[in-house]
Amino acid sequence: MNIIQEIKNRYITGNIIEKLIFINIGVFVFALLLTVFSRLYNGEGNFIVNWFSLDDNFTSMFTKPWSIISYGFLHGGFLHILFNLIGLYFIGNLFLQYFSEKQLLSFYLLGTFFGGILYLLSQNYFPLFEGKRTYLVGASAGVSAIFVGVATHIPNYQLKIRFIGYVKLWYLAAIWVGLDILGLVGTNAGGNFAHLGGALFGFLYVKRASNKEITVFDSIGNLFKKKEKTLKTVYKSAEKKKQTQTNLNQEQIDKILDKISKSGYDTLTKLEKEFLFKQGKK
Repeated sequence: MNIIQEIKNRYITGNIIEKLIFINIGVFVFALLLTVFSRLYNGEGNFIVNWFSLDDNFTSMFTKPWSIISYGFLHGGFLHILFNLIGLYFIGNLFLQYFSEKQLLSFYLLGTFFGGILYLLSQNYFPLFEGKRTYLVGASAGVSAIFVGVATHIPNYQLKIRFIGYVKLWYLAAIWVGLDILGLVGTNAGGNFAHLGGALFGFLYVKRASNKEITVFDSIGNLFKKKEKTLKTVYKSAEKKKQTQTNLNQEQIDKILDKISKSGYDTLTKLEKEFLFKQGKK
């Protein structure tokens, strides 16, 4: 079996995390090869980056609307993709212990989307970015959504870190978000805004999904429910409980009568005599 076939089989049989990793690596290698060939012929830029990265102006949403998602599969260098995919692998597998593969993909894509939205808003609102041209690439917003989402769901889950010991998951998520906040005025300010957009989506989505409180609309809806249905349910429950108790009493009576037939009435205990007496009065 050649290496291409082996990679293909691994992709087909892998879970959603492995599929996302393969896609990111494939896009990275393809874009890298295009850059090499482009420079060999004195070309400038890379049409993959030009067409699928997210520009810093809102007009790009009309000229290439797919870029609000596609930027999440591009990376600016080897270390960039390495750290993102390592985070996706470990945090993603923890996420799958509590959520489905479909939900993980949704967190990745929607985290990327909202990260892109916050990036665009920041680049066009804050005076710090006036006169600067940037573009956004990287899976960090999607990974942030997954990380903060699972940390919101299981904040007290503990991870063992070498040389440190056990650390609660929400501590790590807080450090992750804190570093992004500190980096809002750094060289990767746009990327940090995108990370925070993904993290905010993960937090709010899990908080909303886990909110079980009854709303005003639920209370109004309860007014139109038929009371007979509720009473009927209670009646069934009471009948079932009564039937169960009757069966238990009959079983105990049979045991006592069997004991009398074998050893006589005098061999019964005080509790057995009292029980038999009470049942005889019913």
